[in-house]
Amino acid sequence: MKPTYVLDARTATPHFPGIGRYVKNLLQAMPPLLAADEELAVLFDPQHSGQFAQKDARRSQIVHVYAASSPFALQQQWQIPQALRSLKPGNDALVYHSPYYLMPYFLAMPAVLTFYDLIPLFFPHYVSPRARLLFRFTMRMALRTAQQILSISQSAAQDLAQYFALDPQRITTTPLAPDPCFCPQPQAEIERVRQKYGLPAGFFLYFGINKPHKNLPALISAYAEWRTKAALPLVIAGAWDQRYPESKQLVAQKKLAEAVTFLGSMPDDDLPGLYAAATAFIFPSRYEGFGLPVLEAMACGTPVACSNTSSLPEVAGDAALLFAPDSPSALAHALSQLMDAPTRLQMRDRGLQQAARFTWQRTAQQTLAVYRNLVKNPAGP
Repeated sequence: MKPTYVLDARTATPHFPGIGRYVKNLLQAMPPLLAADEELAVLFDPQHSGQFAQKDARRSQIVHVYAASSPFALQQQWQIPQALRSLKPGNDALVYHSPYYLMPYFLAMPAVLTFYDLIPLFFPHYVSPRARLLFRFTMRMALRTAQQILSISQSAAQDLAQYFALDPQRITTTPLAPDPCFCPQPQAEIERVRQKYGLPAGFFLYFGINKPHKNLPALISAYAEWRTKAALPLVIAGAWDQRYPESKQLVAQKKLAEAVTFLGSMPDDDLPGLYAAATAFIFPSRYEGFGLPVLEAMACGTPVACSNTSSLPEVAGDAALLFAPDSPSALAHALSQLMDAPTRLQMRDRGLQQAARFTWQRTAQQTLAVYRNLVKNPAGP
């Protein structure tokens, strides 16, 4: 009996950038941790086969399973179980892991589900009533299918257990981690990014989307209040959703066009240099399942101030200045504190130490432990 762990990698596509990075990082970290009698089966669409070529010495323990079926397609309910039958003959030690709640719900093996957040339910104005109903239904189906749930933070695990009345023993916290590319950058890379985007020598940085829960208007209001005391610019980077123009409108209303720069989307290769070029990173979000940009900035040696809600205190520890997200004055005070060089140096050192506590190797080890427990006890706790 060879334990085989099936990781569903169909979401490792540009359509799922966050989940895709999660899957790819697990696939990189897991193979060296497999025992000699274990194998990892990677389930993916053959159209994306190139990105799953394994180059490590343990590639004999990596099995590829092909399924040209989207997570959004109804036919995955029978096509995925059929594809997995090729692993089944003579092997009862199988575990299936879905990183997404749209998954096959009728499996003849124990299942693991990764959970991120409840944004569609906590911020209902994002989606239509029909979409919220569909989310609840499919999430309940996924939770009914999975014997074990992996949550990316303790905060998210508590939200899930409370909202869906789950036994907390079914949930294991397996935190995310920054990619290894996020680290202190050489001065040449910082200068390259500065020149490419026309950035000043010092600036406050926000990186992320502009959806309402990210709370960008509060950051701009706080910046407007604080800017009377100093003149450090504010740079806002990340994908821009045109449905939410409030932040740009507020910049115009407060006559901050010369002080606030919107960079929009940028290549992943430029992000470490952008973080490292910033004087400090500001993250005013009202709700995060994890809040990975906080750790990415810390890993690059950039001081961080972030809100004190949801998972962010858990992720930031004592390495960030925390503020109430709905208090522009508290945020403005954090900006003032970050103008102090000794404070920034202290926050930089703490941030590097905090970011180092989160690694994909550790997350992969915790994930494998859940798989192995399910092989021993397929029914779960």
